[in-house]
Amino acid sequence: MQSTFHLAYNVRDLDAARQFYGGTLGCVEGRSTQTWVDYNFFGHQISLHLGEPFKTEATGHVGDHLVPMPHLGVVLRMDDWNALAAHLENQDVAFIIPPSLRFEGEPGEQATMFFRDPSGNPIEVKGFKDQTNVFAT
Repeated sequence: MQSTFHLAYNVRDLDAARQFYGGTLGCVEGRSTQTWVDYNFFGHQISLHLGEPFKTEATGHVGDHLVPMPHLGVVLRMDDWNALAAHLENQDVAFIIPPSLRFEGEPGEQATMFFRDPSGNPIEVKGFKDQTNVFAT
């Protein structure tokens, strides 16, 4: 079964969110009002609402890193991940975890990068050479 996820969360400033999600990430804006805006987040729907973002802490033990929890993310094909990583590096995005490879040679080998939106919401973007390995054990 294939589906598109929907996730709604808070941002402090819609103009800053538009610059980041639309400008920096290149997501296409959808419907909006004065208090929220939808984006096509790599084929999925996110709704950014004015409000206080959720609290996050670096408590997720993944490989050699403590990653911010909770966080949202997306899994891309490796060529798309590489292109986005290069684009974000050129945009001087401040990475929590810079573009890197983890679990090399193991089931589930993946590229990853973590960064925050202007409201502090953590985002992870993963890349897989073989999408069938996303759930490999």
